[in-house]
Amino acid sequence: MAAAAGPGHRKAVHRTQKKRKDREMPQGTVKWFNAEKGFGFIAPEDGSADVFVHYTEIQGTGFRTLEENQKVEFEIGHSPKGPQATGVRSL
Repeated sequence: MAAAAGPGHRKAVHRTQKKRKDREMPQGTVKWFNAEKGFGFIAPEDGSADVFVHYTEIQGTGFRTLEENQKVEFEIGHSPKGPQATGVRSL
């Protein structure tokens, strides 16, 4: 019987994670963003489900907000409520 999580398995997971870092960041369009409440949603270009975005994840200085239909790139993280955009940058 082979071990499910042997050393070879860990290497495969590590390589997969490294490949993800080498890929371009996902891009999308701001569907809506409520500046007063500090959150909104991004529609990814790949057609996947909309992703929640909080103002704290917008890169930049000063007042951080997004405009409807603005093109952005981002990473996808996970919160207790589901996927969340992180490291959001305007294109």
